[in-house]
Amino acid sequence: MSTNSSPVIWSDPPASVGLAAGEVHIWRAFLNCEPSVPSRFESTLSPDERARAGRFIFETDRSRFVMARGILRDLLGGYLLLSPAEIQFCYGNRGKPALDPKTNSSSLQFNLSHSGDVALYAFAGRRRVGIDVERFRPELAGDEIAKRYFSAKEVDELTALPAESRTEGFYLCWTRKEAYIKATGDGLQVPLDSFDVSLSPGQSATLSTRDGIDWGITSFNPTVSPEPRYAAAMVVEGANYTTRFFRLVKENAAWELR
Repeated sequence: MSTNSSPVIWSDPPASVGLAAGEVHIWRAFLNCEPSVPSRFESTLSPDERARAGRFIFETDRSRFVMARGILRDLLGGYLLLSPAEIQFCYGNRGKPALDPKTNSSSLQFNLSHSGDVALYAFAGRRRVGIDVERFRPELAGDEIAKRYFSAKEVDELTALPAESRTEGFYLCWTRKEAYIKATGDGLQVPLDSFDVSLSPGQSATLSTRDGIDWGITSFNPTVSPEPRYAAAMVVEGANYTTRFFRLVKENAAWELR
């Protein structure tokens, strides 16, 4: 278990991306864009990704998926010095994407999450990583869902919060738990009540597991706007790491890595 609750400072992208020893990078992108932008990203997607995009009923959802996957390919291309269309993925038993080892020998690990208009991407070298972001939906942050998915310790901490803080506490808990199970790659095979996270607003994030692995956790607010509200968390394998936060730059209705 380790904690991190440092304030987030989002930096412009560096001239060239690359992970130094012990670094973890988190990137933020906003998926609201001009209608012409998703078509540029769609051209870099694989056939199976385009098929997934085509199954969305609503155009907004389809556009966000295309943007999120296209930006992921752009970022991976920067780290690997490949064109976005050259990136090939494989998927774990629980659906977690990874670089296909048949076509790439890099030790780069990554994960992504998007909710509403916010997308987050985490990159690490030789260590598993998971990230989650959620837009607050108070109607879903009820006691029934908490009792179904949270541990007994988490439920007690949530119910002890003032009523006006419980939605935030719920999403702090949810994103921290999701980031952990995404980092493990085991998905919901890991019972959500088999490990504990802290959830009280304004306090350090903690993660207590029974898997014998030292995990680091970072919890943060990905936006500065008061509404809509979001929560986000990143969990990474191992200790002694430095987290850097980058924002993607959007110019002339096109995304660029500067």
